[in-house]
Amino acid sequence: MMSKAKTVTEYLAELPADRRAAIKAVRAVIRRNLPTGFEEGMQYGMIGYYVPHKVYPAGYHCNPKQPLPLACLASQKNYMTLYLMCIYGGKEHEARFRKEWAKTGKKLDMGKSCIRFKKLEDVPLEVIGEAVARVPVDEYISFYESVIRPGGKRKAK
Repeated sequence: MMSKAKTVTEYLAELPADRRAAIKAVRAVIRRNLPTGFEEGMQYGMIGYYVPHKVYPAGYHCNPKQPLPLACLASQKNYMTLYLMCIYGGKEHEARFRKEWAKTGKKLDMGKSCIRFKKLEDVPLEVIGEAVARVPVDEYISFYESVIRPGGKRKAK
């Protein structure tokens, strides 16, 4: 379900109370741990955390008008989702994230970058905070550029 909200405040206001509380809690952890240089706003109909064009003018290769995304937080039809691009493609970051999550004893429902959860109690907030905090903006841009060639094509592996 893609929201048409123009601001994070509007997005949160659209949510049912239980989902709003969960999304706000995850959002608070992300904001507390977000390294300098990233910004929060609406991106792809979700709450987004990204490298703004003033820091990385090239933007996202899939749509250069969009800033380079780091994470997105959304309320979907059947669950809530946190997309963490900082663990997608970065095997070391992903392995550490999975290991830290497993230590909590909570079940991880994860795709390539998307962590799905039905209630806040399903999410070890400290693991989310640590994953976000581990990626300074300059390191994130360097990693991104190392896997994307000019012109938007992925480098061969």
